[in-house]
Amino acid sequence: QVQLVESGGGLVQPGGSLRLSCAASGLTFSSYVMDWFRQAPGKEREFVAAISRSVGNTYYADSVKGRFTISRDNAKNTVYLQMNSLKPEDTAVYYCAAERSTYFRTGNRRPGDMAYWGKGTLVTVSS
Repeated sequence: QVQLVESGGGLVQPGGSLRLSCAASGLTFSSYVMDWFRQAPGKEREFVAAISRSVGNTYYADSVKGRFTISRDNAKNTVYLQMNSLKPEDTAVYYCAAERSTYFRTGNRRPGDMAYWGKGTLVTVSS
């Protein structure tokens, strides 16, 4: 079975940093465009970032551009999200996901475009 497992969430002060990891199994990881989404309490799940299969093309939501960096290591079947200059409004459960299509495009993704989801990891930004 396909499994995506996020890790690295926790409590961090405003202005701090966290690095999230998502370990994939049960799929040919290098064949998938990978994404990060997040969902704050009482809000809809929103797109954060996407990365192409192998050459490192990326796309970010405006809310995180310049602060977050998505990367991947296909040899380790892992995608990462480096989060810097964190703000209280970044507080959310963060989910990694694999897209249905292998074609990389710019623009915010929709949750329905994803083939597989992890269970999420909680990031809390607070003093």
